[in-house]
Amino acid sequence: MTPFTTLTGIAAPLPKANVDTDQIIPARFLKTIRRTGLGKSLFANFRYDEAGAEKPDFVLNQEPYRKAEILIAFENFGCGSSREHAPWALLDFGIRCVIAPDFADIFHNNSFKNGILPVKLPREVCERLMEDARMGGNARITVDLERQVVVRPNGEEIPFEVDAFRRHCLLNGLDDIGQTLQHAPAIDTHEAKLRASQPWLFA
Repeated sequence: MTPFTTLTGIAAPLPKANVDTDQIIPARFLKTIRRTGLGKSLFANFRYDEAGAEKPDFVLNQEPYRKAEILIAFENFGCGSSREHAPWALLDFGIRCVIAPDFADIFHNNSFKNGILPVKLPREVCERLMEDARMGGNARITVDLERQVVVRPNGEEIPFEVDAFRRHCLLNGLDDIGQTLQHAPAIDTHEAKLRASQPWLFA
């Protein structure tokens, strides 16, 4: 998993509440267990018409937001079914951070496990950040996980809280497998002892 330390990038405003996982990645695209290739289907019902053509009024179909790395939304982002494809699609598109007043629990957990930082900030702060984002590519927003601040284009720093263990994992690029591999020497020692004392388990 790619570590998340400090991100400065284009933020896309999505002024919607209750954006569910079927809106993030519709069920018809869940035929794969691969984490790549889902970005083109992110927000598919918002981005494309029935013929598959882009809807020009949707933010991710506009410049400079096609290259957005931060998404700003409203309450209850990621509600609905518990599909892990939702953070996969965001990440494959290029989104590394979602800022919203709150998140659905399962989506919140899945984001951390896949290298996406969900930042909880009050509604009024999200509205100000959306106004910043609407200024386009020259109004970059910085998300600094080490210092736990969001920096607006005008230099204002907005603090946010994140669980210490999850912060550690993101800063060091550790998913569940990476956390386990940190204990590889102890695991190897245990298996060697077990193989010596109970060889029939390995026959």
